[in-house]
Amino acid sequence: MRVAEYVDFDAVGLAELVTKGEVTPAELTAAALDAAEAVNGRINAVVETWPADSEPHSGGSPLAGVPFLIKDIGVSMAGRRMELGSRLAAGNVARTDSALMLRFRQAGLVTFGRTATPELAYSITTEPELYGPTRNPWDPQRSAGGSSGGAGAAVAAGVVPVAHATDAAGSLRIPAAHNGLFGLKPTRGRVSMGPDADEVFSGLAVHGSVSRTVRDSAVLLDQIRGPEPGDPYFAQQPSRPYAEEVTRHPGSLRIGVLAQAWGGRRTTTPVADALARTVRLLESLGHRVEEVEVGLGADWEEFVLANARLLATNLAASVDELAAAFGRPVDSSTLEPVTLAGYHYGQRVSGAQFVTALTMRNRVARSLARYFATHDMLLTPTLPELPMPLGTCAEGAEALDGLGWINRVNDLSPFTMPFNVAGTPAMSVPVTADAGTGLPIGMQFAAGHGLEGRLFRLAGQLERADPWSGRTPTVWAGNHTGR
Repeated sequence: MRVAEYVDFDAVGLAELVTKGEVTPAELTAAALDAAEAVNGRINAVVETWPADSEPHSGGSPLAGVPFLIKDIGVSMAGRRMELGSRLAAGNVARTDSALMLRFRQAGLVTFGRTATPELAYSITTEPELYGPTRNPWDPQRSAGGSSGGAGAAVAAGVVPVAHATDAAGSLRIPAAHNGLFGLKPTRGRVSMGPDADEVFSGLAVHGSVSRTVRDSAVLLDQIRGPEPGDPYFAQQPSRPYAEEVTRHPGSLRIGVLAQAWGGRRTTTPVADALARTVRLLESLGHRVEEVEVGLGADWEEFVLANARLLATNLAASVDELAAAFGRPVDSSTLEPVTLAGYHYGQRVSGAQFVTALTMRNRVARSLARYFATHDMLLTPTLPELPMPLGTCAEGAEALDGLGWINRVNDLSPFTMPFNVAGTPAMSVPVTADAGTGLPIGMQFAAGHGLEGRLFRLAGQLERADPWSGRTPTVWAGNHTGR
């Protein structure tokens, strides 16, 4: 299969070709590797590839034989490196498959490489010192987002139709928005973190994916959802497969709109215009849309402080564990300035301060739950501005302490973090693009706890309305593949 043919199919479509015997998994993987070779030199999204497994693929899965990439953090594949984007973990080889990796295998996915992440996933742009910056396929001078920036750039550029991603503060939705993709952050407890962890970042982090079509994300979530033995909690299983929800009509939804973010960060004009177009599209589809005010149960400064304490204490524990495992020092020779600042900040957080931060997490969850008792969804921009130029996030960052860095992250991405804190599902949908630059603009929709099905129904309807199809990243312009 030529790359020009391969990139025109989503994951479900490729699996259907395998089932019909029209193409083999080996041929698909060869096409994926060709696609990676064609574009990765310009976007730096894939940090390593390897020969595909020779094991038979699950013929009963809707994803059997589909090429796949895992993020360089959060999921371990036996015998393969997982370096967490950091010099501190350079050369680390996983001994066993994590529970999620086993589910990827059972789904029939052919995992042939890993995607870039910022160091220890501690940024919203993917520019680690270990492997260098990942570039946005729509404009290589701009960020692909983070922390799942490698996944976002690889999917947008056609290397794979869907890729593994994680989200602790927007790390899945931000790359989806930057790269013109669909990305849904599941409910806390929907996908197991086992067996080596019960929670990651005190429950703020979840596993998911980014994809070019809504159905790919839905089908993949169907394959990986559900608890593992020993999980401390889990989300109630849905009444029907998410793949079916994508094709169902969502009905007339009551959707609140929050145009300006908590904390005072103003939404820029291109994004505000895109939000207005999205509202008009929703109204034309029969939904009731109204501007709302949504309380978080905490003022913004308290919210940022509590999250800095939760994130930094977890970071400090991880760094200490890695340093002990590899016998490496914790200093500027192994960690980047913002990671090192976060580590030192986390060391200073007291037990009482950590518990108080967890209390804030509970208040945010209760406050947002009250909103979702009267509204089906909340619509916000995923981000308040267009994809930022590379280097923007780190400007002057060496002068920031751990709290200052988390304040910057929340200032640049003020709409995403509250739904990690509350544990509710949220998705970024590529509804439109900026008229001036052609850059994608993502819109975020959030729903109540456990209501991913409702989000998938709306996402499917928006996709059928077709506001985004036919656009191709500029990285493919004039490429020999014919993309």
